[in-house]
Amino acid sequence: MHSSNLASNPVEMKLAARRGFLGRCPSCGETKLFKAYLKQVHACPSCHAEFGRIRADDAAPWATIIVIGHVFLPLVFFLGLENLLPPWACLTAYAVLLSALALVLLPRAKGLFIGILWATRAPGAEAG
Repeated sequence: MHSSNLASNPVEMKLAARRGFLGRCPSCGETKLFKAYLKQVHACPSCHAEFGRIRADDAAPWATIIVIGHVFLPLVFFLGLENLLPPWACLTAYAVLLSALALVLLPRAKGLFIGILWATRAPGAEAG
């Protein structure tokens, strides 16, 4: 596991979470956390911190839905595009906008949770 890396290089949870949110290694911040859109690297090539066993798969979509549903969706009601565009154009614009936002937020949310799980050595980060 990563306990030896964490013991030799302690990282605060806020810093690990910020690095994860930015898609960087929560331990050193030097390398990419993801090798594909949502597929995290097994271990950091720079500091050798392990991320392969960390499971943040359910938390990231949950956080993305919460943010979009509770923060951005209410903004749709205040934009007032329905007064400027036909209904089909409004629905299309909102669907594209909110889908794009979800695609942008999802890997950042997953990185955030990976950073938190890694820094706290939570059960989602245990060998399994």
